[in-house]
Order: sequence, then C-alpha cells, then structure tokens
Amino acid sequence: MNDQELLRYSRHILLNEIGVEGQAKLLAAHALVVGCGGLGSPIALYLAAAGVGRITLCDNDQVDLTNLQRQIAHPTAALGMNKAESAAQSARAINPAVHITAVTQRAAGDLLNTLVASADVVLDASDNFATRHAINRACIAQKKPLVSGAAVRFDGQVSVFDLRSENAPCYHCLFPESSEADEMRCAENGVFAPLVGIIGSTQAAEAIKLIVGCGETLSGQLLLLNSLTMEWRSVRLKRDPGCAVCAGGRT
Repeated sequence: MNDQELLRYSRHILLNEIGVEGQAKLLAAHALVVGCGGLGSPIALYLAAAGVGRITLCDNDQVDLTNLQRQIAHPTAALGMNKAESAAQSARAINPAVHITAVTQRAAGDLLNTLVASADVVLDASDNFATRHAINRACIAQKKPLVSGAAVRFDGQVSVFDLRSENAPCYHCLFPESSEADEMRCAENGVFAPLVGIIGSTQAAEAIKLIVGCGETLSGQLLLLNSLTMEWRSVRLKRDPGCAVCAGGRT
C-alpha cells in the first residue's frame, strides 16, 4: 500500500482484527453484487469505501422515481439510467481507486456462472426467488461464499451461506425451490426506507469479514429484523441432508 492508501484506510488498519494484512486482502479481493436497488446500493457504497479492489455490479433494471425513496446509490439525475451504471458512478465518486464493472444485463445462465467463478465473495441483493436460487446454484458449483439479504415492509433478513464448507447449509436448504412461499415484492407491499440500508450494510459487513477472515460470520444463522420494534432474532440453520441442490438429493 502507498501512503495515500495507508491514510485512506487508516481506521481499518487501526483495528487489530484487520490491520495492514487485512486491508491488503480487501484491496486484492473481487466482490460480485447482484442487484443494485435498495440492498445493492449500500452494499456497493460501503464495499467501495472499504477498499474492496474489484467490484462487479449487476442489474438490468433502470432507475425509477419510486426507487429514490430508499435506493441511495441513485441520485435524481440518474432517472432512466441503468441501475448498475448509476451505482457504479456513485461508488467511483466515493473511491476512484476501486475498479468497478457495471454489468447491465440480467445475471443468469453462463454469464452468472462466469461472474461467480471470478469473484471471491458473492452478495445477493436481488428481489426474486428465481434469481436467488440461480445465484445459490452457481455459488455451490464454484464453492463461493454467498451473502444473502432480503427486505420488505418492515421485515429484513440476512444470512451467509459459506459454500466452501461441505457442512454449510445453502439457500435452498432454507427456502426449497419447490416450496409455496409467498414472494413479497416492494412494488406491491411497500418497504421502510432505512430497513434496506440496515440489511444491505449488514451484508457488506459480512462480506468484508469473509474477505479478511475476521470475527464470526452469519454462516449457519439466519438473522431476522423487525424494524418496527427494532428487535433482532437469530435462528440456527443446518444443512438439509436431502437438499436437491447442495446434497444432490441424497437422504
């Protein structure tokens, strides 16, 4: 690190759990963020500010007026602009030294697999089960740690699926793809603006810990937040030995 980097990241370097070695790991890391809306906005900004050296932002949607109530990476001037490009501009303004790539097409199929394979950590900030399950499958195939978050109305959740470990549960263990779980969308149910900031920032924190190798992550835990009462609950997760995705259907 040069003198400018030592000064910029000095408050991280002062932390014994991070230090110069941990900050160097961040500068050398590559994070993939799928979704640049309510959750992806704080994720992108905090990862850039923290000095994650390479960040790939994926979103094929455009900035809409209804997004501006909570999607803090997008200024009013970005209306009609692709969200990945808008978030990339905002993140570069915070830290020009970070290399940020905007992918403006939907992350799916071979593209998703390629993006996941090149990343050190994957952050799921999408808003639908189909994308979440596709990301989960790609992370299992490539053995990449996955930081998952969701927020709707006043309720949020965060978990880490560290798919480098054979005993770790995956997203499908928690929410089987064949389940009839209701998919609640912000456009239909509303969302409390600061909630996505809390959940997205928590995802960014988990990703940074995974890269540095410090503290304890949320692997094997589901963290739930009721922002009306500001109460957090933690639920332990175990791998489903019969999971059709991470266990190949073995019972």
